[in-house]
Amino acid sequence: MTATAPSRTARQMLSKVPEITLWFWVIKVLCTTVGESFADYVNETLGFGLVPTTVLFGVATVVVMAVQFRLRRYVPSVYWLAVVLISVLGTLLTDNLTDAHDVPLWISSTVFSILLAVVFGLWYAREGTLSIHSITTTPREAWYWLVVLVTFALGTALGDWTLDLTGWSPGVSILLPLGLSIAVLLAWRAGLDAVLSFWVAYVLTRPLGANIGDFLASDRSEGGLGLGTMWTSLIFLGTILAVVLYLTVTRADEEPPEGHHDDHRHDLLPHHPHGQADPS
Repeated sequence: MTATAPSRTARQMLSKVPEITLWFWVIKVLCTTVGESFADYVNETLGFGLVPTTVLFGVATVVVMAVQFRLRRYVPSVYWLAVVLISVLGTLLTDNLTDAHDVPLWISSTVFSILLAVVFGLWYAREGTLSIHSITTTPREAWYWLVVLVTFALGTALGDWTLDLTGWSPGVSILLPLGLSIAVLLAWRAGLDAVLSFWVAYVLTRPLGANIGDFLASDRSEGGLGLGTMWTSLIFLGTILAVVLYLTVTRADEEPPEGHHDDHRHDLLPHHPHGQADPS
């Protein structure tokens, strides 16, 4: 699953996604936590209701994605705002199926898994690569964001389904996606394909962030810290803003000037100067 030359008719751009550094995974988890807590805050605490909240964030996502697609390079503030909004929207799509239409979580998980496989298949058939280092044309960027949306919806369904099956408390529930994420990292270090490892980790970090959000927001009587969805959202949105400002100033997550990548080894984490993958 390596990159191929983009079609001659596709609009050429610089890379539209960040480098896969530790910062990428930190802010990805932060965004997924906001996706869970902020959706609950607007829907339940503010009383907007599930459908109006979904419409609100759907419109906001469309507006930000329009800006994102007009850019010709990676801009941290726009990119990560898009991820935050898609995280919330993906959560709401699953919540609508579960709460408004009584669709069992195992069905949602199955449907989104099949949909993700179909999108990956079409993306690969059309572009010849699933590596995010190849996001240099508009069609590839469109496939990328579609996959991101489906992974958030799938991660929500899988995470909620797991909680229903196990009955674990919010704190304990963090351990499963965390353990699986570490297992993917170890498998990648042992030689598992980097593109496959990246996308599996991308799905797993969604329930990880959501479970962290539930742990922080849930009442102490339920095993949480009792911060509530508002404070949890504000804390994580503030942290995301701080990290994005840091990345904007330092450009620590932008593609190297030479733009060279080894797609088989670099999709999960950055490359160590001495030739070894550096997990930190």
